[in-house]
Amino acid sequence: MSDNKQILIGKIVAPQGVRGEVRVQTYTAAPTDLKTLSVHSAKLSDGAFHFVRAVPASSVIIARIDGVNNRNDAELLRGVELFINRDDLPALPDGEYYHADLIGMRVVRDGAQIGIVDDIQNYGGGDILELNNGEMVSFVGATVDTENKTIYI
Repeated sequence: MSDNKQILIGKIVAPQGVRGEVRVQTYTAAPTDLKTLSVHSAKLSDGAFHFVRAVPASSVIIARIDGVNNRNDAELLRGVELFINRDDLPALPDGEYYHADLIGMRVVRDGAQIGIVDDIQNYGGGDILELNNGEMVSFVGATVDTENKTIYI
């Protein structure tokens, strides 16, 4: 597991309508995952985030936030990032990993360290590890040693 205790799971991108609802771009496997997660942000009070509905065939959901009752208030939340605690995520089967757990791991090729994972991208052909030296390498076929925080490619 990662030492990072906060996981970014979405971002408020725009107001929706005139009653204070907001459009949220989600980074979860399915937008409806936000129904069951305890979402928080520096700009939201605890328990203030309420899932309203998902936009079909999209990674966008519509949400209501306690105390936000009009479009002007919703507009002030544009760009606010939404987080969950890492410990709230369900356990994964063997061979599956949360991106947050891979970030910061060493990447080793042919016995030599080639970098540290800074980010993970996916352009449709599988996950690509973006390293701290600017190099990008495929995650396909990699072996992950979580105990030693090392990815072997």
